[in-house]
Amino acid sequence: MGGSVTGLIGTGLVLQNNAGDDLAIAANGSFSFGAALPSGANYAVTVKSQSKILTRVCTISNGAGTVADAAVTNVAVTCAAPAARFAYAANDFGNSLSGYTIDAKTGAFSPMAIPTVAMAITPTFITVDPSGRFVYVAHTGANNVSGYTIDASTGALSPMAVLTVSTGKLPTSIAVDPTGRFAYVANGDDNNVSAYNIDARTGALSPMTTPTVATGNSPFSIAVDPTGRFAYVANSGDNNVSAYTIDAKTGALSPMATPTVASGDYPAFITVDPTGRFAYVTNWASDNVSGYTIDAITGALIPMAKPTVPAGSLPTSISVDPTGRFAYVTNYVSDNVSTYTIDARTGALSPMATPTFTAGGNPGYVTVDPTGRVAYVMNGGTRDVSACTIDASTGVLSLMATLPVAAGTLNQSLVLSR
Repeated sequence: MGGSVTGLIGTGLVLQNNAGDDLAIAANGSFSFGAALPSGANYAVTVKSQSKILTRVCTISNGAGTVADAAVTNVAVTCAAPAARFAYAANDFGNSLSGYTIDAKTGAFSPMAIPTVAMAITPTFITVDPSGRFVYVAHTGANNVSGYTIDASTGALSPMAVLTVSTGKLPTSIAVDPTGRFAYVANGDDNNVSAYNIDARTGALSPMTTPTVATGNSPFSIAVDPTGRFAYVANSGDNNVSAYTIDAKTGALSPMATPTVASGDYPAFITVDPTGRFAYVTNWASDNVSGYTIDAITGALIPMAKPTVPAGSLPTSISVDPTGRFAYVTNYVSDNVSTYTIDARTGALSPMATPTFTAGGNPGYVTVDPTGRVAYVMNGGTRDVSACTIDASTGVLSLMATLPVAAGTLNQSLVLSR
């Protein structure tokens, strides 16, 4: 009895056959249960426990039947990110957050029954924990992070019992590790990262034993790799990226042997591709994107053979589609999105045949849904969201037939939740 596993990240996946014969799966590839079944016996393969990496859910096909004369080898375990059902947009000057439901078929947005949630001043950046249960919002003007629970049915937000936790000065970005146990906030004026433990039941944040770790000057954004082993911070004041290892038990950040790597001028946003092999940084002042390969063992960033590729004017954010084949960069002044294909071997970015997509006014943020079918662009100047279909073969963006959805005032970031 056996089959194959694809898309697995991390450890913790355990399969069962007929409610027994537990089999721990450590990697993608073929698997076989220890106990043989005779011809005519029934089998039912199920997932006993998921991977500790919560960004993906493993499902089974061809998992039940009757053993014939030949061995069963076609049980398929597929691990993938669940489809997004909700979206949340931060309205910086409006001091609110807009909530939307996502049409499962088209990807179109519809405002929730309660379309906005009032909150503390300058909600600048949002993130959702990988289980889709909690939302965290960084407030640059209040020097704190607010926390909310997500209603699993409606997506409605409810304030946590302790609504806010203090950060450093000017918190500009927040990231949650893929196990859902740790959160990190980049503090632009304190030149450090605040580190927190996440309560598995309530989502509450509590400072780690070592509550902060030093960065470079003016850290603007932070990203955690898909395995939860490494973290990276773009330092806009130093034109470099700080690199850290993450303690698997405590979540503590430790600078790598080579603690920084050079970027372009005024690095703003950093992302790691879904395979965990490449990282990309948008550079505001040099109007380009820096590309790096990631050492699989140490997490060190290594500039690509061609270290930068041109973008538009004032590139802000970058997003990579879940297949790792396409990348999209919002250009705040150019009012467009630069579109790239990604070399599967080297990670190098190449402009698509249609190199840009015309967005709304001052696009500041872009994200791609977990299915890879739709990209969403936050337009700060026109205060709306452009929803675009993604051509599965070419990656080209096309504006949906539905109009952009009105959001709030100066939209800064957008996050999707399952």
